[in-house]
Amino acid sequence: MSETLEPALPDDLDEQAERLMRRLCDRELTVATAESCTGGMLAALLTDIEGAGRGFERGFVTYTKQSKTELLGIEPDLLDQNEAVSEVVARAMAEGALKRSKADVAIGVTGFAGPAGPDNEEGLVHFALARRNGRTLHRERHFGPVGRGTVRVNSLKVMLEMLEQALEEE
Repeated sequence: MSETLEPALPDDLDEQAERLMRRLCDRELTVATAESCTGGMLAALLTDIEGAGRGFERGFVTYTKQSKTELLGIEPDLLDQNEAVSEVVARAMAEGALKRSKADVAIGVTGFAGPAGPDNEEGLVHFALARRNGRTLHRERHFGPVGRGTVRVNSLKVMLEMLEQALEEE
């Protein structure tokens, strides 16, 4: 079980993360994360599971356009021509994390966890999962104005589900 985040996270989420990491380790697979709105929460959750560290390759927290370009190799034009919270950017984040790591699978997340600008939807989150030598999957969720913490925790649930689904398809 995770220790650092345990008091703040529902038990079922913690248990789900532990199952996922054990499955990754059993299959000798690794994951990389590219997080924006969750601020590294998934990486923290996955690396807090004792004895399962070999299933985690690396994590990127990329909040700004510049960090997405520098760390994930996303072309500045792609970021200039698309909203930061979009399917295109989520896919680019996951694919960039895969390219910039030795992981077998990478997951990217970008969204509005808290109040968004006047033309943006609070609680809108885009997720993408990229597999080495495979296709990139996308999910979009509309969590609504439920608060920053709730959006972030719900985002963790979606990312864990996507990773579990990817393992089932291996």
